[in-house]
Amino acid sequence: MPVYDMASLAYHGISLTRIEYAMTDIPNFGELLAPHLSAVPPEAFPFLLSQLERTAAARYRGWAEDVPDHRDGLMACAAREDDIADRVEALFPPSPEHRALVMATIPAAKATYYEVFEGLTPIEQMTIQANAERQGANAWQNLIDAYPEHTDALNALSATEVESADYLDQLLPTL
Repeated sequence: MPVYDMASLAYHGISLTRIEYAMTDIPNFGELLAPHLSAVPPEAFPFLLSQLERTAAARYRGWAEDVPDHRDGLMACAAREDDIADRVEALFPPSPEHRALVMATIPAAKATYYEVFEGLTPIEQMTIQANAERQGANAWQNLIDAYPEHTDALNALSATEVESADYLDQLLPTL
């Protein structure tokens, strides 16, 4: 593999940021979180996902501090994550038992999610998150078979996920 210095990369219009963006390994969050997801019954799954959305919202708020020039856009992503969580909780209110089970499960799931980002730059983290948003959109689509009466709402949740993914996809090459 050839070795390039920063001057030759810049001459060719390639920034280190773009290289980071292209080389970031993207995990499959469904597989990664499967042990936690399988710890709850299917009826509690939407509530568990809503709590993971809140975890992502917190992540966006952290990036808004790390990349203050893009604070407004990142805070809008955080607001979308919280909105998704609110809509899911209204659509699929958990029983007290399911709420307790999810709340007992979520700390380990959050730890697994945060582990993915350890040691990575904010750019690499946001690259992963952009893909995670698209995976989240697919997760809502996967629930349509189980909840066909909520197809429109689940499609709307997917669209909201993609909105944040699109924002990150547009932002990342500019950093």
